[in-house]
Amino acid sequence: MSSPTVRRRRLSAELRRRRVQAGMTLSDVAEVLEWSPAKLGHIETGIRKWPSVIEVSALLKLYGVTGGQREAILTLVRESRLRPWWTEYEDVLSSAYVGNEAGAVAIDTYAGMLVPDLLQVPEYTAALARSQGRDPRGVERAVAATLKRQEVLDRDSLERYHALVEEDALHRIAADPGLLHAQLRRLIELGTRHERVEIRLLPTSAGLHAGSAGPFTVLEFDEDEASLAFVDATHGGTIVEADDSVRACQEVWSRLAEAAATPEATATTLKRLSLLT
Repeated sequence: MSSPTVRRRRLSAELRRRRVQAGMTLSDVAEVLEWSPAKLGHIETGIRKWPSVIEVSALLKLYGVTGGQREAILTLVRESRLRPWWTEYEDVLSSAYVGNEAGAVAIDTYAGMLVPDLLQVPEYTAALARSQGRDPRGVERAVAATLKRQEVLDRDSLERYHALVEEDALHRIAADPGLLHAQLRRLIELGTRHERVEIRLLPTSAGLHAGSAGPFTVLEFDEDEASLAFVDATHGGTIVEADDSVRACQEVWSRLAEAAATPEATATTLKRLSLLT
């Protein structure tokens, strides 16, 4: 089953579409149901995360939605209210992003100076968490959450995971040969043996490039749902949904991919580096 986060977004879009089909404005609906327009607006934009079955049933009755279509939407409501695993780790990850990541069918990611999360070995995740000032308990939870996130790579509905990895991200851990070797082996294994994973190195020799603004990820979904992007930042990052902004991220991705080595050349470089550690 798809992520509850994705289900909520689909539910919001479906309710908005049904209202428009019924020829009603937010104010019209609010007046009939004696709701505030803000309440309905929050449901349609997903700001209110968990509309109840009773509330949605009232909307569907007003919009004239009956039979199998009504039951399908109410099923969507129930599924959108499930409590997913990542809510238990909101102290060490972005729940909004992970909820969308868990339901994506395609992921294109660039992590800047870091190895992308889904490619990290536990030792790398732990070292990163310590560098960010987390205490031992926080380090342990960061590793556990990342390992759980990495299960998305083996989800049948995931069609592709493409990662652009800065060569400099590997140089930054060269002072710890054991860590570097473990991370290189994971990159080699995933990049050469996992049919849905493609890893490409951005060589230091590429100089300044289109990704200099920082890390970001583009997520694509099924059922004709619009793609979105996540722009990482110190404060936790931002979900980007506006079509123009998502396209801008996709264009940056394309320019970065042009500057990156091929998957085959990447594997050769990683194997050479692994032999040197």
